[in-house]
This record gives sequence, structure tokens and C-alpha cells, in this order.
Amino acid sequence: MKVVLTQDVKGLGKKGELVNASDGYCRNYLLPRKLAVEANSQAMSELKNREAAEKHKLDTEIAEAKKVAASLEGKTVKLSAKAGANGKLFGSVTAKDIAEVISNQLGINIDKKKIQAEDIKMFGVYPVEVKVYNGISASLFVSVGE
Repeated sequence: MKVVLTQDVKGLGKKGELVNASDGYCRNYLLPRKLAVEANSQAMSELKNREAAEKHKLDTEIAEAKKVAASLEGKTVKLSAKAGANGKLFGSVTAKDIAEVISNQLGINIDKKKIQAEDIKMFGVYPVEVKVYNGISASLFVSVGE
């Protein structure tokens, strides 16, 4: 019997999947416990609509991430910090500081966990990689000065 799972069932499948299970298992276990619904035309159309909605959402997120990555690519953000006589900073510039500067100067909110950079401890220009989405990243430069 073909059924659409409404919850994850160990050994059978995940929520929203169309699976083929034995008639007795469906009638005596899955259907009474509301773990699955019979795969009739209404359930199949709901499954297709849900899959289409998930695909549309994923496509929208990827397009938005590509747009953000394109706006970040190759840009230089300027950051000021206090330093000693030889150009060595008091403390360091962290991913949190870089995220704040990107937000202030470019108007793009980036989570500090998505910024791949070493702690910056001297004046200069440093390359930074920002992972915008899974498989989509952008490179930009951070200029540290007084």
C-alpha cells in the first residue's frame, strides 16, 4: 500500500515522503497512529504542492545569496583601530568587528560566524572570505588603519 508519511518513521522514511509499506503495517500501525495518510489524489496533490513550495523557497534563498555575494565581491571596507608605535594593534580585529563594519558601510547584515578571517593584529589590508550560503561565498578586503 502506498502512503504519504506525516511524521518520521524509523526504518521507513521521513516526513512528507511517499513510501510503499505492507497492507497490515499500514492498517494496523501507521494509519491509526496518524503517522501516514493513504496516497490518494488529494494527498498526492498536497505532496506535489509542498515539494514545489520548498523548491521555490530554496531557489529564492539561493538567488538572494548570489545577489548579496555579488554586492560584497571585491569591495574594501575601512576599519580604524588604536595601535602602538610599530603598527601593532591594541587587541585585535575580530569577525564581529568586521561584521559591524560591513553592516555600517555597505548596509548588508552578515552573521559573524559566516566570516572566515584570522584575527587581525597589525595595520594593513587583509583578504576576508564571507560564506553567504552553502556553496556561495564572496571575497572582500578589510583595510585596518588609524
